[in-house]
Order: sequence, then C-alpha cells, then structure tokens
Amino acid sequence: MTGGGSGIGRAAVERYAAAGAEVTVVEFSPDRVREMQAAGIPGVTVIQGDALDSGVLARAVVAASGEVGLDNLTCCVGVFDFYASLSDLTVEQLQAAAEETWQKNVMSILLAVRVSLEELRKRQGSVTLTVSESAFYPVGGGPLYGSSKWAVRGLVGHLAKDLAPDIRVNGVAPGGTSGTRFGGLASLTQTQTADSVEGRDDRIARSTLLGFAPSADDHAEAFAFLADRTAARAITGTIINSDAGRSM
Repeated sequence: MTGGGSGIGRAAVERYAAAGAEVTVVEFSPDRVREMQAAGIPGVTVIQGDALDSGVLARAVVAASGEVGLDNLTCCVGVFDFYASLSDLTVEQLQAAAEETWQKNVMSILLAVRVSLEELRKRQGSVTLTVSESAFYPVGGGPLYGSSKWAVRGLVGHLAKDLAPDIRVNGVAPGGTSGTRFGGLASLTQTQTADSVEGRDDRIARSTLLGFAPSADDHAEAFAFLADRTAARAITGTIINSDAGRSM
C-alpha cells in the first residue's frame, strides 16, 4: 500500500492486517512511519520513502511479494488543495500547484501499478485505487484536487481494460471523512490538515442522507472486499461510493 500512514490508508492497512494479510506500507512522513512502527500491527512492514520514487516502490514490491507473491496493490497517496480557486492563484502558482497535485494524486498511481505489474500478474492479483466524491461532482475540493480525482476515476476503468484478464482494478470513492490528516499543497504553503478545519465534520454530516460524517474505518471494509480474490473475483472496473449518501 502506498500512503498507508494515516487516515483512510491507515484504516485500510489495519483492516487488511486484521484479516490476516501481510501488508507492506510505503509512507513518506518519518513521523507517521514511527507511529506505525510503534503501533506494532502484526504482519505490517513500513518503508519510509516517496511513492514517486520508483526505487522505493521496487523495494516495497520485493518486500510485499516475499515467497508467496503479491495479491493486491492499494494506492492511497493523496494531497488536497483546500478548495483553492483559480481566481486566487497567479499563473506561476497555478502551474506549480497543478503539477504537484497531478504528480501526487495521479502519477504516483501509474508508477506504483507499473512497478507492481509483474508480481501482480503472477498471482492474478488486483489493484485498488482511492478515488473521491470529488471525482463525481464538484464538492469536497477545488478544481485542482477535483480534476486529479476525475483522472483517478478514469484510471479505474482504463486500467481495468488494459490489465485484463490478469489483474482486476477497482476503486473506493470516500465522501468527506472525519479525523483525516489529509495534507495540503506545499507549492501553496498549505500547512493545515483536513481535520483542523473548524466545523468540517458537522458540515459533512448535514450533507449526507445518513446524517453522519464517516470515519476512516467506515471505508476500510470496501477496500477489504475489493482486495478479496474470492468475494470480488467477478468485479473489475468498479468504484464503491462510501459517502453516506452524500452524492444523493
């Protein structure tokens, strides 16, 4: 898993481990690496590094494959734009922010999938991408974040076709999520995290049919289902929207 050190990624890691999986996590933040190592989750190995570094990804694939092989690649790396409007950005800021967003949210997926292909094919494995409600309608982010998640939504379908019949490709599209430490764009000096936005959970809860803001754990079961080679063997090119009915 790439980006499994916090939030939805961390919840999915813990759910995989609870099911008995051996999980190798690539995490950029040294602090989050230490947190995961201190937690001592059985079966979890953490590699500190950048998911845009093919060398780091190659080491992770070797570690994850072991003697048995690689069953699933889950991509959870992401950066948020904190609703940045093009009207408020200079041309230079826009170029830098757009490149950072695309690299983190889209290119990291393409790299991880490419580096994992050989091992995934050996096991007839699967890929699970973290999409977003922002990939379906203009909420939950600005045009930079939203357009990158539209690209990830497209990757689910295009990769499913490209890698069939050997590898299944699916996605989970969480809605607004409580307690996530989703980070902002360094190119715009956005140092806040999503959980620091005042009133965010109440605002999300009021906009859902079920009347609550989902937690990271509420999305984890969808990841576990899609990674299950038996339960989800007939499912590819599919996105599960775990948004508490917000899209309605």
